[in-house]
Amino acid sequence: MPSSVALLITGVSTGLLAGGASCAAVQGGLLAGAVTRRSPAPASPASTAKQPKSAGRTATAQRVAAPPAPQPSTGHLAPVGAFLAGKLLSHTILGALLGIFGAALQPSPRVQAAMLVIAGLLMVLFALDLFGVKAVGRLVPRPPASFGRLLRRSARTDSVATPALIGFATVLVPCGVTLSVELLAITAGSPVAGAAVMFGFVLGTAPLFAALGYVFRRTSRALSGQLAALTGVVVLAVAAWTMASGLQAGGWVSFTVQDKQATASGPFIVEGGDQGSAEPGSGSGQTAAADAPVRTDASGQQIVTLTVTDFYETTQFTAKADVPTTLVLRGKDSGGCARAFTIPELGIQEIVKRNGDTKVDLGTRKAGTLRFSCAMGMQTGTIDFK
Repeated sequence: MPSSVALLITGVSTGLLAGGASCAAVQGGLLAGAVTRRSPAPASPASTAKQPKSAGRTATAQRVAAPPAPQPSTGHLAPVGAFLAGKLLSHTILGALLGIFGAALQPSPRVQAAMLVIAGLLMVLFALDLFGVKAVGRLVPRPPASFGRLLRRSARTDSVATPALIGFATVLVPCGVTLSVELLAITAGSPVAGAAVMFGFVLGTAPLFAALGYVFRRTSRALSGQLAALTGVVVLAVAAWTMASGLQAGGWVSFTVQDKQATASGPFIVEGGDQGSAEPGSGSGQTAAADAPVRTDASGQQIVTLTVTDFYETTQFTAKADVPTTLVLRGKDSGGCARAFTIPELGIQEIVKRNGDTKVDLGTRKAGTLRFSCAMGMQTGTIDFK
């Protein structure tokens, strides 16, 4: 079972690096609605008349581009804090439930990758809807109608519970990165570990959400005309990143440019014989071979060692085909997404130890390329068997 502390750290780092922008793009309209208030003045006949639809905007664009007018308030940060508290609570509960589900059914790395690609496609639809493309209006997933009515009623009040309620409801509007972290919560295989990774993720996104919420609270009128278009641009960028990550996480393609310095080849012989030795006949050569990224031990077992820090320090290995092979994942103060290691083709997924070795039996591989990546597809590498 993965360490809950390790998953908490993974969640925080993912939220800081990628989750903030992605979730703010998708949930920006809810954030704006949560931290601003409508005027409680009685409605006039003109205001209650049916408003004509804007020619260039669909429903999503209108909601995001026209946040309610702000009312004077004694504080700008209190509603933002309530929104984030509600969001933190709902996602932590969801993480625990996903951990329970994962204990019963673990999705394969390629199923997880496919879900990332689907999430990216949904985000493209959402972005086109924000730009006013009417053809996609019916294809965009929407929250239930009752949920929308509840938000509209809540936005007309000054209740202190309103921002917290809307923040809690963001669990129904996940972004692509959130979906990937939810998948990590499933692979955690326990309610505590699942809750830890989701709690950490929301905690990591909090700084950006707090800053945006403060800006919305102070200057929502000035931003209202540009928010929809800006959000659409960000969503498109994150959608492209999410789909690229999913394709890499599934081992279908690789967009990573390999660094020649991050390659290793072998095999080196540790004991007995002199084929492939680093320095035949010398004790120092045997020591160097024993530490080599690709080596063969005295029993004929081929050992491929991948060092994991916050990154994969070797991303391209050349090994011998038709030889029993063991992959050693050597954690050296490892952290972030790199710890969630997968080999999609083989259905292998491991949480790398922060410090220590995790062994993976690759069997006897035929000639060909075996791809590996982190669970989110952000870091990739290959083992070329020849």
